[in-house]
Amino acid sequence: MVQSSILGFPRMGVNRDLKKATEAYWAGKISQSDLLAEAKRLRLEHWNIQKKAGVDVIPSNDFALYDQVLTHIQDFGVAPPRYTTQGLDAIDEYFAMGRGHQKDGIDVPSLEMVKWFDSNYHYVKPTFQDGQTFKLNPNPKAVNEFLEAKEAGITTRPVLVGPVSFLHLGKPDRDQTVNPIDLLEKLLPVYEELLTKLKEAGAETVQIDEPTLVFDLPAKTKAAFKPTYEKLASLGDKIPKLVFATYFGDIVHNIDALPSDIYAVHVDLVRNPEQLDTVISALGSKTILSAGVVDGRNIWKTNLKRAIETVETAVQKLGKDRVIVATSSSLLHTPHTLASEKKLDPEVADWFSFAVEKASEVAVIAKAVTDGPAAVRAELEANAKSIQARATSKRTNDPKVKDRQSKITPDYYNRKSEFPVRIAQQQKSLGLPLFPTTTIGSFPQTKEIRIQRNKFTKGEITAEEYEKFIEKEIQDVVKIQEELDLDVYVHGEPERNDMVQYFGERLDGYAFTTHAWVQSYGSRCVRPPIVVGDISRPAPMTVKESKYAVSISKKPMKGMLTGPITCLRWSFPRDDIHQSVQAEQLALALRDEVVDLEAAGVFVIQVDEPALREGLPLRSGKEREAYLDWAVKSFRLSVSGVQDSTQIHSHFCYSEFQDFFHAIAALDADVLSIENSKSDAKLLKVFVDEAYPRHIGPGVYDIHSPRVPSEQEIKDRIEEMLQYLKPEQLWIDPDCGLKTRQWAETKAALVNMVNAAKFFREKYAKK
Repeated sequence: MVQSSILGFPRMGVNRDLKKATEAYWAGKISQSDLLAEAKRLRLEHWNIQKKAGVDVIPSNDFALYDQVLTHIQDFGVAPPRYTTQGLDAIDEYFAMGRGHQKDGIDVPSLEMVKWFDSNYHYVKPTFQDGQTFKLNPNPKAVNEFLEAKEAGITTRPVLVGPVSFLHLGKPDRDQTVNPIDLLEKLLPVYEELLTKLKEAGAETVQIDEPTLVFDLPAKTKAAFKPTYEKLASLGDKIPKLVFATYFGDIVHNIDALPSDIYAVHVDLVRNPEQLDTVISALGSKTILSAGVVDGRNIWKTNLKRAIETVETAVQKLGKDRVIVATSSSLLHTPHTLASEKKLDPEVADWFSFAVEKASEVAVIAKAVTDGPAAVRAELEANAKSIQARATSKRTNDPKVKDRQSKITPDYYNRKSEFPVRIAQQQKSLGLPLFPTTTIGSFPQTKEIRIQRNKFTKGEITAEEYEKFIEKEIQDVVKIQEELDLDVYVHGEPERNDMVQYFGERLDGYAFTTHAWVQSYGSRCVRPPIVVGDISRPAPMTVKESKYAVSISKKPMKGMLTGPITCLRWSFPRDDIHQSVQAEQLALALRDEVVDLEAAGVFVIQVDEPALREGLPLRSGKEREAYLDWAVKSFRLSVSGVQDSTQIHSHFCYSEFQDFFHAIAALDADVLSIENSKSDAKLLKVFVDEAYPRHIGPGVYDIHSPRVPSEQEIKDRIEEMLQYLKPEQLWIDPDCGLKTRQWAETKAALVNMVNAAKFFREKYAKK
């Protein structure tokens, strides 16, 4: 028979239960035992959901209190000494690595956190020392959770990040020179020990994730796969059978690195269905194919007919006993269940499938292939009806939008003058000092803000009452910035729920959910809007609040928008038209907003593109260049309608530009702000090497942590930056928006930041 499987399940729970529990623990409102009890309840609930759906192979160890890679860091003894020497217990040490710790005389920043491949999930980057050793936690989480499920009567398949990917996704610690892949020989015995323990606990199979096989890999890394898995295979029955899992791309270019003596291989046939024949040909004579045909990254119903055809193609070549139906990747990237969406328009709700529903889809496909379509006729007929309804719906097509797109000319992509002319006019009109200070946009979203927004949403207060509340919040934020003596203000975004959702709610072509939360990092969840049709702007979206902020500000006020690529990447996009078409539609809508902001007296406008790199195809070549071409054009289309004296900023949540710096330069933004506080300042060297002429604000402190950096710490970071950037180029700002922080820590950090900037301003004024 053809089995069904899921590679991973969302952790947060139907009501973001894990988020609430972890944040309550951090706030001291619940005990550690309460937190662990809630985590156990969620795991059991999620295993039972999958069992009830008819899934044959259910994952364990896919759950994490913060991040699954961070779990491996701790369980493999990779926590850097700055955490292990603080006397923290295991849970608090784990959270210290994820979010920093500044309490009871302990002051450590978090480890670096970066995007998980091209998704909007963030993982904690393994950080290695020269002379790194590895030691398995005597109480490994993977074993504990397998036994926990077993006790509940559910046999699971534990999930591990594979050794090659674990090392490749890591980096040497600051001032260290180790090449992570050189540690493989030391790391492998820890995997052997862990796999042996899992076999002793009763695990028959283990899913071992090696998604880095989809990358263009260094020769040494690519060459590491076969000997690694040959070594594990040599252990025979001492360890469970291994399911070698790849996802988010194809592995054809690395097919010669695929282990042959392995129980099963998983590939993503949603992202790259064309790889099927090549992969089948490369499998060992007994190796099973895990066919990822249910999308783990999007919310559209699976076209069951098409998925069944794909699986049957594999069955014809391998037989039913050598094929498993699976999700393309973990369902971590999808919301929990569609059943929670009581207010969603029934027409569009019929087009969607969240994690719980996808579990059923996997089971239906497996049953259809095993027993024949007649065994699931009702499910297949209902699915076909939904697919057809979406394809023919009038909500998907707007002739006016398509007409406007057809009239775009090359001039739409260019500012009126080149940067030297623009910056001269901007300096004259804005009057900014050397080392200007600003923030990235949002200020803390307090409990009172959330309460008032919720009341307005429920109709418990009037629009006028809510508007007065928002104006008071803006007044308070402007006053605080005056007291801090920042140079360019923001209005704080108190009216905004999320940097993409807020805009989606004001654009035609989007649908919105109430409970479709997805984990972004740690306890941070987002509720992505869903692109269901052609996009346009029926009315201004941010002008009212920004215009009011300008009217009460003594210094330049920065308008804040989310760029077209980020709006697209942080939404669930359509899968029936190319993403470049959707990005262009968003760019036209934002272009109208940028022009309206300028007309309202906002002469500094930031169009954030933190997801630009995230959207970069994982491999270099024609696909990557094509993406960068339409992505850059979309950004330029959105901002090029303003006068030279209006300063365009953009923000990026990363600082590793080396592999596509030409595209960053091509954006032609007057000022770039980048997340840089946890990265080596040497990464800024690319701006020197490429003679980048425009202004840059590398973040001087990490906003993902509640920790407050000292003034000296910020001075040291600025000093490092000045080794690579000219003083007249450098802006001083935090890494990212301050929405998730508390006011006390925010003010303290910004005081230190402003004082550090003034120190350098005075220093260079004397030169």
